[in-house]
Amino acid sequence: MWNKINQESKKLYLNCVNKNLTITTAESCTGGMISSAIVHINGSSQIFKSSVIVYSNDMKNKLLNIPKDLITKNGAVSEIIAFNMAKNSLKILKAHLSIAVTGIAGPTGGTVEKPVGLVWIGIGTKKRIITNKFKFNGDRLEIRQKTTYESLKLANNVILEI
Repeated sequence: MWNKINQESKKLYLNCVNKNLTITTAESCTGGMISSAIVHINGSSQIFKSSVIVYSNDMKNKLLNIPKDLITKNGAVSEIIAFNMAKNSLKILKAHLSIAVTGIAGPTGGTVEKPVGLVWIGIGTKKRIITNKFKFNGDRLEIRQKTTYESLKLANNVILEI
């Protein structure tokens, strides 16, 4: 899986350099893995602005200005939270593109409605925010790796449309 992640990171780097774009991340369930994959690429300082790891709901509220009642009503792992993480990180951290992820990596914490492996990914640009829902299988590390890979892949697809 690391080879696939590394390939997407390299592609992201080249796509951002070619289009003169900067990127930021807002990570929950990946805990910095997406940022780590990006900065693993030599020269990433040209494109990577910053990251915020908002693992707790309180930090989603404090650092990304996501209203507490929105989190309480929808749960931290929801489309609206991924959307707001992408939108607000883009604005607060001042980049051209944002990647935001929220999910349940397990092995505990899942419910019938929101099982382990449920992940929402948001990709933001100044023109639009897209969200995608995934249900990954595997252990905690595998779910985090699959989330990282799919996030980078989605970001690359969005960049191609810019």
